Amino acid sequence: MYSDDLTYSILASLGAGFYLVSLVVAIATLIGMWKIFTKAGKPGWGAIVPFYNLYCLFDIAFGNGWLFLLLFVPCVGAIFYIICLFKLAKAFGQGVGFGFGLLFLNAIFIMILGFGSAEYVGPQ
Repeated sequence: MYSDDLTYSILASLGAGFYLVSLVVAIATLIGMWKIFTKAGKPGWGAIVPFYNLYCLFDIAFGNGWLFLLLFVPCVGAIFYIICLFKLAKAFGQGVGFGFGLLFLNAIFIMILGFGSAEYVGPQ
């Protein structure tokens, strides 16, 4: 039958490929967030600081950055983050469809928001 070495090498290469793709998506999302922050008048380096990036994101979307603390409340946090994504779309003059794009295809729509022609209009 099949050799265990072959199976392990195939699984290792698939795992390495998945890791590489995940790393590229994470870096692309980080670059998109950097551009979003600079468009909104926040420091771009804020995208790489762990809790400060949430503060800035909620400040961009809601106008009050301290609302990010609600993310630590069980069950409420997930719902509030979804609301934040839709408010982020509104803050850049986009509609509900763009909010769904941010929800389901986050990395792609973060890049579109960061590098696209959308202007920051402020929290709605």
